[in-house]
Amino acid sequence: MKHVGNCFCGAVTVEVTGEPEAMGYCHCRSCRSWSGGPVNAFSLWKPEAVRITEGAQNVETFAKTPLSQRKFCKQCGGHLMTNHPPLGLVDVFTATIPTLAFTPGVHVNYAETVLPMRDGLPKLKDFPAEFGGSGEMMQE
Repeated sequence: MKHVGNCFCGAVTVEVTGEPEAMGYCHCRSCRSWSGGPVNAFSLWKPEAVRITEGAQNVETFAKTPLSQRKFCKQCGGHLMTNHPPLGLVDVFTATIPTLAFTPGVHVNYAETVLPMRDGLPKLKDFPAEFGGSGEMMQE
């Protein structure tokens, strides 16, 4: 399966292939600030499944921490993806790839939420243990 998406102005084209490793919602302050919303919908991919096929010269990177290299279009400021080198994964904004059927499976960093969501999905205090978090579940 292949999905193609673009930044806000269309100067950058992103292609993802296969299936994401995980999909869900992040509630951390950084993701909220970066996305401009009360929660960020993510899709995590292996790096080899993500390619910029057009407009690579328009991609800029901002790294607030070593955990996240946020990529955006320098023409329109549209968000594209976030590389997470320590995790070996790339978070491609679900809005960037409109043909992807978003099926969230988890909430991460729910201890920081500003928008409680009662959707029956698991709510992790921070990250899963395999990604360096506590793996602690929270109640809805």
